[in-house]
Amino acid sequence: MQALYEQIQVYLNMDEEISFKEFSSYYKQVLDQLGEQSESLDEEMVWKSLFIVENVMSNAEGRSRGKGPEAKKYAKMAQRLELWAKNLASRLGEAGYSEEDISERFNEMLEEGTPATKA
Repeated sequence: MQALYEQIQVYLNMDEEISFKEFSSYYKQVLDQLGEQSESLDEEMVWKSLFIVENVMSNAEGRSRGKGPEAKKYAKMAQRLELWAKNLASRLGEAGYSEEDISERFNEMLEEGTPATKA
């Protein structure tokens, strides 16, 4: 999951949109990793997995509103990821984190991937 986390940080800082093919490939990698590792994820990886899932889900939802031929595929991706998001968020909730904690941590994670700017 660490490699997927690093890749989402790259995607989030790109100026251009990735192709459907690349998006779909990344999405499938995320699902495969979650399917294989979800039960064995430590707390840090649950955070990173939720961050990945939420960002891919949000992006898929945005793309599903388009008129292109892949709009329905994006909508299905978003639906499937919503289940994972609920599962991972529930695990963090059971560990004692609130929605506010999750939001705050996500902001920190977004900052991690932001390239440094020169003053």
